[in-house]
Amino acid sequence: MQSVSMAAHPLVRARNVHKSFGSNEVLKGIDLDVMPGEVVVILGPSGSGKSTFLRCINHLEAIDRGFIEVGDQQIGYELRKGRLHKLSDRAIAAQRRKIGMVFQQFNLYPHMTALENIVEAPIGVHGQSRKAAEAYAMELLQRVGLVHKAHAYPRQLSGGQQQRVAIARALAIRPTLMLFDEPTSALDPELVGEVLATMRDLAEQGLTMIVVTHEIGFAREAADRVVFMDGGKVVEQGDPNVVLSNPAHPRTRLFLSRFIQS
Repeated sequence: MQSVSMAAHPLVRARNVHKSFGSNEVLKGIDLDVMPGEVVVILGPSGSGKSTFLRCINHLEAIDRGFIEVGDQQIGYELRKGRLHKLSDRAIAAQRRKIGMVFQQFNLYPHMTALENIVEAPIGVHGQSRKAAEAYAMELLQRVGLVHKAHAYPRQLSGGQQQRVAIARALAIRPTLMLFDEPTSALDPELVGEVLATMRDLAEQGLTMIVVTHEIGFAREAADRVVFMDGGKVVEQGDPNVVLSNPAHPRTRLFLSRFIQS
């Protein structure tokens, strides 16, 4: 866990965020700040809105009400003459260039090697030279312990290795914020540890991270703050040792007791 200066301006600021899918209101007024260098782990039962909120942060889902800011930009919208206007797809894509995201499924291109998967966005989207992109990609593969797999295809990698390549790919755009949506849920239990170890290393290096996970051990060891969501709302948040060991809210206590015993 990093020492986070609470005097700094939040890197992420969410206020009164609402999101519905048809008649199903998934997010019911989320308020959350994330400080630069902070690691925030979001816990909660299935259907609580965790993944939807994460997807709203980089506008993979458009919110219905409220706002989300990353840095000094309101994601997905801009204020003109006192009214909010949706940004163009191109402008939204530009906002996403500083936000890396790792999903449950690895989503690697099967016809590309690990190295090719990592350099695809820096070259194709960000206009980097191949030489610079490949040099940085090799640094990232070294960082996730897979430099020896640079020329392997996804089918030649284990699930844990594929997810570590996916993390390297997300880091290749040099993001200021990393979002992790259940990054170990699709892995066999024996492969979970290697991905969590990579994420712990990123946390120790001071990268701002929001992680949706059920890995209580990771939350306890790597998070600066734990947020518990239920029913589309933030129910409780605070220091991991307090929230996980002595939660104040009955719903948090019930969730943790069932989860830890299962």
